[in-house]
Amino acid sequence: FPTSTYIKMWADTQRELDTMLQREREEFLQPQEEPEKVMKMLATAYVQYLEIFRKLEEAHDHLIHQQKRAAVRRALDGVMGRILEIKREMVALENSECHSMAGILMELQRVPEDIEIPIPKYFIKENLGILQDREKYLQEILLNAGLLEQEPVTAMTLEEGVRVIQVAERARQGRARAAFMRRIHLEEKRQSKKEEQETGKSPDDAATCIQKVWRGHSQRKKTERLREEEIIFLGMNSAEMINGTGSLPPDLEAMSCLQKANVLQGEVQERADFSFRHELKRTEGPHIKETLQDQITQCFLECRHITGRFPDYPPEKTGGSKAIFIEKHPEQVLEELAAKKAKAEAEKKEKEKKGKEPKETAPEKKPPKVGKQVRNESSWKMGPSNFLLMLEEGSSQYQVFWENRDNRSDFLQDHDPELIKGEEREEVEEEIRVQVDEVMQEKLLRVKEAVDGETGPQGKAGKEKNSGEKKKIHRKPRKGGHENLMMSLACRTIDSLYQELAEEGLLIQVKNVNLSDYIGYYDCLRSILRETGAQPMPSIPEVRQLVALYGILPLGSQTVHENAPLVKSLLLAGPAGVGKKMLVHAICTETGANLFNLTPSNTGKYPGREGLIMMLHMILKVGKELQPSVVWIGDTERIFSKGAPKGEEEVNFKRLAKLLPQFLRALKPKDRVLLVGTSSRPFDANLGPFCKVYQKIILIPKPDYLTRFGKYFTLWKHYILQRGGALTKLLNLNCLAQVSDGFTQGHVVDVVHTVLTELRLLQMDRKPLRTAEFVTSLARHDPVYKEEEETFQ
Repeated sequence: FPTSTYIKMWADTQRELDTMLQREREEFLQPQEEPEKVMKMLATAYVQYLEIFRKLEEAHDHLIHQQKRAAVRRALDGVMGRILEIKREMVALENSECHSMAGILMELQRVPEDIEIPIPKYFIKENLGILQDREKYLQEILLNAGLLEQEPVTAMTLEEGVRVIQVAERARQGRARAAFMRRIHLEEKRQSKKEEQETGKSPDDAATCIQKVWRGHSQRKKTERLREEEIIFLGMNSAEMINGTGSLPPDLEAMSCLQKANVLQGEVQERADFSFRHELKRTEGPHIKETLQDQITQCFLECRHITGRFPDYPPEKTGGSKAIFIEKHPEQVLEELAAKKAKAEAEKKEKEKKGKEPKETAPEKKPPKVGKQVRNESSWKMGPSNFLLMLEEGSSQYQVFWENRDNRSDFLQDHDPELIKGEEREEVEEEIRVQVDEVMQEKLLRVKEAVDGETGPQGKAGKEKNSGEKKKIHRKPRKGGHENLMMSLACRTIDSLYQELAEEGLLIQVKNVNLSDYIGYYDCLRSILRETGAQPMPSIPEVRQLVALYGILPLGSQTVHENAPLVKSLLLAGPAGVGKKMLVHAICTETGANLFNLTPSNTGKYPGREGLIMMLHMILKVGKELQPSVVWIGDTERIFSKGAPKGEEEVNFKRLAKLLPQFLRALKPKDRVLLVGTSSRPFDANLGPFCKVYQKIILIPKPDYLTRFGKYFTLWKHYILQRGGALTKLLNLNCLAQVSDGFTQGHVVDVVHTVLTELRLLQMDRKPLRTAEFVTSLARHDPVYKEEEETFQ
């Protein structure tokens, strides 16, 4: 579609977002008494925000104008964060991660696919070159360490060689035939012209000939102009590209034309930013400098008039003169000091009165704090949001800069100078403020020496500094060898730590699977069961949603991770073969995250408590530096096993379990690092510490009948075709779906690989696939029995 289509989509979506914000101001800020009404209101907002999210993501992916993309990006991150906040309220209200949305979808005339969580493409696109380089580097490390088998180079067979020669020869014959036909055509044309010259032409023929020549000429000019516009649009109008002597960087060859245009436009934007910064320094710099000096001088004079002396200049670590403008007016400070003094005297008098009262009277107990539970029992009110202000600011900025902009004449999608000046002005002011601080600090020292006779900073700050130095001198060193470990890690580079983790098998390659590859369909019967009050197993689409909400969206966006409800750890629990490892790899694929493997059998390379501490610090340092990162613990129930440890291996597991809470405490909102555990037997773990480590627990079900035999796509059909098999009338997929009830996706994959061997694929033309072959192989596996499923629930 043309760019104007996506600009219109952005405009329509922005209007929908304004309507949603207005509705939130009217409804969500009012206390509500009925939980059903609250849940309906939250679910409706959740579905509508998801639709806005989907449209904004599509517009952001296709827009080329860098400043427009930045504006859409802010709105996109804000909508993502708001969805996570609404999800948190829904979970707190129902005490469940899965909700019945059938009624809301019917009321809004939506289909179940509309509540799928879209994955923004910018998670990968904006870091494509870095991710490709990192993948090549990891592959080189694993090859050199002998941990990765190099793909064998197979020689070409005789039939393949003959086929290549045949293709080349047929192409040569085609070119020769085309040249021969062209010669014949030119000869016929020459002959017809000769005959026309001999016989002569009528005026009508001459007019037709003139029209033909003119129309051809005008069409060629029009085509040439359109081609030039297309080349300009793709950013290929440089002399090197036109002459064919230039070449694009290797990172850009893998991108689409739109991505190439974005990169080229970004380089132009950077050069424009640099030139605008210098222009602002030259034109507005002297005025900004003079204004700052006048403000600082006036503030110091007012402070001396009130306190009787010039204040000390704020140090640079506290912000320098910026701290002066942030702080309150001196008169306000004096008023606050007087109020505090009066309050302290009143408290002192009350204590004296209480001291005179008899001691026999027992102190009254403080009333209990009003928490979320009390609020939910009496009335509900939406909690504070970190994203509503961001969305409102983005909406007002859109109305000022972009709503009434004429996009028809903006074919080149060039930048807006006024917007760049507004963004660069803050940086220019900060640079000038640092220079002004140096000048004013020296001037203040000279004035204090001349007027008050002071030669340096005095008062409370100096005393605190001296006392702090004394405390530092007399402090005793801490015991233990952790400081030596930290010093050794601090001296090492990220590349060396990355290489060691890869060689030890703690940093592994990510399999290229997407979240959409986790196949499953919506079952309306589950919604009916939830409406009756039952809690059925979550469906596969619900699992996809939860993994996207708690894993992919926060890891992909720094803004969302810092401001949304923070989820540091995630547990995927379910029977063996339901796709838990696949979901872990899907999280890494969709966000471009590193994958650290902390499976218990893999941690024995760093024995002892100090070894485990060093391993976790290495992972933490590399994961934070090269974020986003996922730390995966497979069979995580083994490190939380019940009872006393019996061997050295189990002792090491127990140590790791005790260190995990410290590891999670070290993760801050700015660190896009997620701990993901997978467990096929979570009921074997000591549930107290086990559930404290994992904030969110997602129960993954075995595939239902719709997934095994859906209307449009089935599990059996997908894996049989993927393996190279052919479907015939002798293969009854409905029968396979019926008999595979209770079996997992892993069982289906194993059965298909067992039946469709290389020999069986060669025999398929004369011996079609039959249902009995798969049923016989399936009978050798044990299904997930009802008792095990109930234990999981």
